[in-house]
Amino acid sequence: MGFTTRLVALTFCAGIVLAAPQPAEWHFVEAGTSGILALEAIVVSPTLAIFFDRATNDPLTINGHPAWGALWNFETNTATALDLVSDSFCASGGLLSNGTMVSLGGNIPAITAAQDGRMAIRLFEPCDDPAGRGCKIIENAETLHLAETRWYPSSLRIFDGSLMIAGGMHEDTPFYNTDPVNSFEFFPPKDGGVPRPSAFLERSLPVNLFPRGFALPDGRVFMVANNQTIIYDIEKKTETILPDLPNGVRVTNPFDGTATLLPLSPPNFIPEVLVCGGSSTDDRIPALNLSSQDPATDQCSRMELTASGIKKGWQVEHMLEPRTMPEMILLPNGQVVITNGAGTGYAAVASIRDPVGNQSNADHPVLTPSIYTPDAPLGKRISNSGMPTTNIARMYHSIASLTPMGNILLAGSNPNANVTNGTEFHTEFRVQYLNPPSMSLTRPKLLNVPQQLDFNKKFSVNVSIPANLKATSIKVALMDLGFSSHAFHSSQRLVFMDATLSRDRKSLTITSPPNNRVFPPGPAFVFLTVDDVMSTGERVMVGNGASPPVADQGVKI
Repeated sequence: MGFTTRLVALTFCAGIVLAAPQPAEWHFVEAGTSGILALEAIVVSPTLAIFFDRATNDPLTINGHPAWGALWNFETNTATALDLVSDSFCASGGLLSNGTMVSLGGNIPAITAAQDGRMAIRLFEPCDDPAGRGCKIIENAETLHLAETRWYPSSLRIFDGSLMIAGGMHEDTPFYNTDPVNSFEFFPPKDGGVPRPSAFLERSLPVNLFPRGFALPDGRVFMVANNQTIIYDIEKKTETILPDLPNGVRVTNPFDGTATLLPLSPPNFIPEVLVCGGSSTDDRIPALNLSSQDPATDQCSRMELTASGIKKGWQVEHMLEPRTMPEMILLPNGQVVITNGAGTGYAAVASIRDPVGNQSNADHPVLTPSIYTPDAPLGKRISNSGMPTTNIARMYHSIASLTPMGNILLAGSNPNANVTNGTEFHTEFRVQYLNPPSMSLTRPKLLNVPQQLDFNKKFSVNVSIPANLKATSIKVALMDLGFSSHAFHSSQRLVFMDATLSRDRKSLTITSPPNNRVFPPGPAFVFLTVDDVMSTGERVMVGNGASPPVADQGVKI
């Protein structure tokens, strides 16, 4: 059965192809192949995402050699090779205040077509062409590079529009982080380009790769690595130690759980963090004593990051199943989709005593997503009622991301050192979308959205609201769709904006976030949800669009 047949049932009438509507429920849709393994992904325009992989033997080629970067076109569901210079394997990235996408770090290449990517900085300028024609990655190792070699780092967008880069390792280690980069640095550089040593990263060894970090609405940063957590003050260069995750649960690579900052709401924008999955295995056990059958944890830990919330500590709840290597995706209505991952084992490749198939350190893929509702009562927040089940494992080296259409892009999975076929948990090139019920309904629309939003300003937009919706609930979400890599969606963010619907239901008056700490400046998407039916997203530039570092904008709260 071909892609078109799988996607929709087709009716032919008078030479016109009409698509039979899908029922208004969650469903998976297969949509082409990624060309390269999608082990990192970031949305860079209303129609495009970038995939990054390791420079090895992907089927998509460019200039006579395998490609390891590609533009994914949401309109055609096709991949076009990008010409990269350095190996982007297990790198990180994000968006700057001027709209530039930055990819950071990488690995020593396995093929001669690529250069060492461990200090690499790759730039992708804002791309106006819907198909990405003429848009490319820019690299210059002599003039543009990190201060330290970093493989498996994290990065996050911060209040001045720059990126904070955290952790990683200097070169390949089999499993645990035995050659750590225990420091922070920034792009563009701060401190004269000298990295800041991190006692937190040193304490959280040896399970601290891809530390999870979130910019808080006061400009500080929450971070979790291993089972330890802090708030880091970028301006004062100080850390405040927070309570450890409960029950010995560890959530960073190679014991990957996931984490997200829950939606921020006016007027106070009180931050709460949710950390789910991972492992309660002791990190002192040698890797060769670990098993692909060791159970993951089903634990989720949630904490309000205020003085009173930190005093109360972590609130524990449980997913419907254990998951290692899951992803959590914020939806415009404020819910969170938990997807991907495995029920047992660990991240990394062929480094424990009994890998599955060829090289997978994990087993028992979890194939049914769940929905987390943050404002539901404890014990009733997680459900998979009405959620579909896929037959495609998304384990190590897979991605998930909300798209501008309002559905979830799923791609990748390769618990092998390079492209491997014909084995259990082979390299996965099939791309899917997880479509919410809204995709099968007549949806509200945002019209005439301004291209640029200043902070702390009221602005008006026209809207189209289907007649069958009573509009008893109106939500307007400003979102950074984030950078997906290794069970973590860095910089993912949702800030609700106050919105008032006109009596004739034809316009909304919206108030933008108060300042650049509540929402770091740069590109974003605005989504409208009416009675739980979500619109597509409209891309905007938040703030003045200047290159970082930018001065504070808006008003303090």
